[in-house]
Amino acid sequence: MELSVVYSRALAGIEAPLVRVETHLSSGLPSFHIVGLAETAVRESKDRVRSAIITSHFRFPDRRITVNLAPADLPKEGGRFDLPIALGILAASAQVHNEPLAGYEFLGELALDGSLRTVPGVIPAASSARDARRQLVVPATIAPLAARVPGSRVVPASDILTLCAHLNGSHTIVAASARPASADPCYPDLSEVVGQAGARRALEIAASGGHNLVMCGPPGTGKTLLASCLPGILPPPDPEETLTALALRNTHGGGNGVDYPGRPFRSPHHSASAAALAGGGGRPRPGEISLAHGGVLFLDELPEFNRNCLEVLREPMESGAITLSRARHKITYPARFQLVAAMNPCPCGYLGDPDRACRCTGDQVRRYRARISGPLLDRIDLHVPVHRLPAADLLSPGRGEPSSEVQARVCGSRERQEQRQGCANALLSADQLAGSCSLDKAQRRYLETAAGRMHLSGRALHRAMRVARTIADLCESPRIDIPHLSEALAYRNLLDLEE
Repeated sequence: MELSVVYSRALAGIEAPLVRVETHLSSGLPSFHIVGLAETAVRESKDRVRSAIITSHFRFPDRRITVNLAPADLPKEGGRFDLPIALGILAASAQVHNEPLAGYEFLGELALDGSLRTVPGVIPAASSARDARRQLVVPATIAPLAARVPGSRVVPASDILTLCAHLNGSHTIVAASARPASADPCYPDLSEVVGQAGARRALEIAASGGHNLVMCGPPGTGKTLLASCLPGILPPPDPEETLTALALRNTHGGGNGVDYPGRPFRSPHHSASAAALAGGGGRPRPGEISLAHGGVLFLDELPEFNRNCLEVLREPMESGAITLSRARHKITYPARFQLVAAMNPCPCGYLGDPDRACRCTGDQVRRYRARISGPLLDRIDLHVPVHRLPAADLLSPGRGEPSSEVQARVCGSRERQEQRQGCANALLSADQLAGSCSLDKAQRRYLETAAGRMHLSGRALHRAMRVARTIADLCESPRIDIPHLSEALAYRNLLDLEE
């Protein structure tokens, strides 16, 4: 048969659209053409495919070879189509049985000796192949990761010769089994934090309701340590969150990716560009905010970040996703993260410290804080002061409550939220907010008075109500009371109150 069709998958964000690799052999001078919006790496596959077929002891046809990657309007990139192109040539030249190919999809880059190398994006490909009721053939090194997709059937192939023997029925390759997840990441334990009861309380509230948090205090007071403890007290991710995070890491880094079941914790340096945070490139890749999906994005020294970089965060903090548009690509990545930020109160860091004088002028302090826009601060639910502790407290042998006990309370609170409204309190829509955060007359009057005095925006008011709902859930209270509202409002406008 001089025509063959092999199925493969492209990579568009964390989606894997189907690609039909159509190969035709015809008479004429020997030539090899690849059509279908193939970019440079795909066009270069001609030489890799030819060498891999010859070194694997197959015959490379001395005919006119035309390979069409359909659909023609979908950009094709990378070496992921090497294997399906090679199999298409072998099937069209009757060296591989054509019939079994309909039940498989193939991904893999070919080495010159016919062995297979890993490619990024196997998690989305495995999910799409499962939905299409086909088996997915990938390089053996990446197959256990692809098999993590529930219901998928992944065939590991080390080289093209062994794979062709499997397709021809002379050898059987056993389907890959899911690789056990590596050990949980070792997050710092809250028992290592000395004192800082107020910050610990705010951290527990943030974990319970999925709220954003900013800590402000002098250098060396434990802000970074507190932030790094947050993933360890969050509820464990569900299988869908784990798979999405794994797909993002695999898409970003290629290869085997980083495989662990815990919550991601991303901490970019303050010199990071807007593209590093949001994602970008000619073919947009996920940035830090997407790699933090389902986990924590920690921005240390918040005012030192470029103003434009910080403004990039505003829309994803509301929508939980970011769309990257380029001339030939438009890709949407998930970006549902918890923002935790740390900052000093002034350039020298000691404004308000009772034991150390601040050297900054009023104008310097205002310019320093003006680097953070009001709309961004408005989207941060909890503004928490972190004070310097006396040396006697730091040297005391006592230890704080461990993360495991705090996580148990957080999980109980989150379960109550899921049973009541199906999501964390920070994600409540306007309609859900009215139902879950209903107030009686006295509570409404108290909130109206406080909002007027604090000049809260509509967004800030609703966010304060969500925080109050979380505090009530931690107290196992079915309704929001005035003490819950009072504590929630105390976490607003920290920077304004200190001026």
